[in-house]
Amino acid sequence: MKQESQTKQTQLETSASRRDFMRSGGALAATFALGNASLPKAYAGEDNTIRLALIGAGGRGNGAVANALNTRDQGPINLYAVADLHENKIEDSLKALKELHEDSIDVTPDRKFLGFEAYKSAIDTLRPGDVALCTTRAYIRPVHVEYAVRKGINVFMEKPFAPDPAGLHRMLRAGEEADKKGVKIAAGLQCRHSPARAALIDKIQAGEMGEISYIRANRLAGRRWMPSQREESNDFIEQLLFGRVNLYWVGSGHMVDNLIHQIDECCWLMDSWPVSCHGMGGREVGSDDHGQNLDTYSMEFSFPNGKKAFCGFRRAEGGHNEFATFVHGTEKAGQFSGNIHDATVHMFKDHRISEDNIAWSPTPDAHNPWDYEWIAFIDSIRNNKPHNEAQRAVYADYASLMARAAAHANRIVTWEEVTSSKFQFCDSLDGLDYDSPPPVKADDEGYFPAPVAGEWREL
Repeated sequence: MKQESQTKQTQLETSASRRDFMRSGGALAATFALGNASLPKAYAGEDNTIRLALIGAGGRGNGAVANALNTRDQGPINLYAVADLHENKIEDSLKALKELHEDSIDVTPDRKFLGFEAYKSAIDTLRPGDVALCTTRAYIRPVHVEYAVRKGINVFMEKPFAPDPAGLHRMLRAGEEADKKGVKIAAGLQCRHSPARAALIDKIQAGEMGEISYIRANRLAGRRWMPSQREESNDFIEQLLFGRVNLYWVGSGHMVDNLIHQIDECCWLMDSWPVSCHGMGGREVGSDDHGQNLDTYSMEFSFPNGKKAFCGFRRAEGGHNEFATFVHGTEKAGQFSGNIHDATVHMFKDHRISEDNIAWSPTPDAHNPWDYEWIAFIDSIRNNKPHNEAQRAVYADYASLMARAAAHANRIVTWEEVTSSKFQFCDSLDGLDYDSPPPVKADDEGYFPAPVAGEWREL
C-alpha cells in the first residue's frame, strides 16, 4: 500500500485548518439536552449510540468528528470506523481526536480501512441512524455520498460538494434518493445554522433596513502560490495531496473552496439563487504559481429581481485584507458575517459601517457555527425530524462554479449553463485506484495548465 509523503501543503492543511474551533469544545446549552427515554425507534441501535464513520482523515474530517462529539449532551455518540488512502493519516487522526474525546473514540484495528474502496467497508459497519462523514476533497464526494444513501446511512458532507457540474448532478440525484429513503443529509455550509445571522434576516424581512439594494462579500488574504512538485507533479496519489486547493479536479480550486460560504450567504440574504454571473480574474505580475488558480477573482451575481451581489476573492501580497459579508438596504447597512465565519452581525443606523454607528446587534451566538450545524443534525436523527440539505448545498456550489467559470472565461455565465452542463474533470471516479493516471498533467517545468479566456473549458 502506498503511503503519504509529508509535503509542505499537507503540513499547512494540518496546522491551519479552518476548523481550529474544534479545540474549544465546551458543554452544550441545556436547551439542547435530550433525555434518552424520548429517543424514537428510528434511531440507531438499542443502546442509543450514534456511530460515526470518518471517510477522509484530514483536518476537516477531524474537525467534523470533534464537532459531532460535542453533541454528547444530546445522547451517546462515538467514532466507530475510519477510512483513508494513507495509514499514517488514520493514526494521526485518531491520536489527535483521542486527546479531545478519548472516551468517544471506539475505532478498533479491524475498523481502520485503507484504499479507494475503504469508504464502503467503513459505511458497511454502520446501522440505520448512524452517520457517514464524507470529508475527503471534493473530487470523490458524490461517489461516497451515493453509497451511504444507497445503504440507508445518514450523511454529513463537507464542502465543496463536487468540483464540476457532472459531480453536482450526481449529488442532486443522491439527495433525491435520500428523501425517498428517509436518509438525512447535513452539508458543511455551517453559517446557515447561526441564530445571530437568522436574527438579521428577520430584521431585513420585517423591512427594518428598507429593501435590499445590494450585497457584497469578500475573502481577501495574502499570497499562497504552489511551488513546483518536481518529479511528483504527475503522480496521481501525490496530486491528491498537493492539489487540495491547487488543482481544480481535486478540490475545485481555492476560490470555490473558500468563498462558497460567502456566496451561499449572499443567496440566503437574497432568498434566491442567481440567474447569471459576470466574472473577472487574473494572476499577480511575476507569478510563479505552479498550480491552476488565479490570484484574484471578482464576481457580480445577478438575481431574478435584478439585484446584485458582489463577491471578491484574493490571495496576493500588499493588499487590504477582509473576511466579511455586508448587506446594503435602501435605508441602512448591515454586517452579516465576520472573520473566520464569526457571527459578527450588526445593523447600522444608516449606511455608514462603523462600530460607533451600530443601531442593533443580536444576542451573540452561544456556539461556533460548526457545532450549531451538528446540534441541528443530531437532533433531527434522534427525534426523526426531516433534514436534507443536499439540494441547497448543491445549488450553492452551482453558484460558485458559475462564478469560477465566469472569471476564467471573462464573461457572463448563466445559471442554465452551469446547471445543464455535463462537464467533468475526471471521468473515471468509480474505478480509481493507486495506479490511476492523473486527470491533469504538468508540463516539463512543473506548471499545470491555468485558465486562459477563450481556450479554457469547465462547462
